[in-house]
Amino acid sequence: MSGLDRLFATIAARKDADPAQSYTASLLAKGMEKCAKKFGEEAVETVIAAIQQDKAALASESADVLYHLAVVWAAAGITPEDVYKVLEARQAQSGLQEKASRKSGL
Repeated sequence: MSGLDRLFATIAARKDADPAQSYTASLLAKGMEKCAKKFGEEAVETVIAAIQQDKAALASESADVLYHLAVVWAAAGITPEDVYKVLEARQAQSGLQEKASRKSGL
């Protein structure tokens, strides 16, 4: 089990926990909009750390992004395995082909 899988398992286990006792449960109790906004905030902080070339901050913010992405997945009812399947399917073609196929499907 990868670190991301373990993180997701922890988040999923806390989904029904008391929001007063668990930050994860409190986020999930506030719904998808709050979870997604928090993910977006962390993503912006990650971009800033990358632009500033601050490796320590980038590592820390990246961990926050992964955590909040996993919370969004839990809120949406998808699992890392669902994402892995998409990634595996995309490996069968070049990145340029994959991007072109998504644009034509819009």
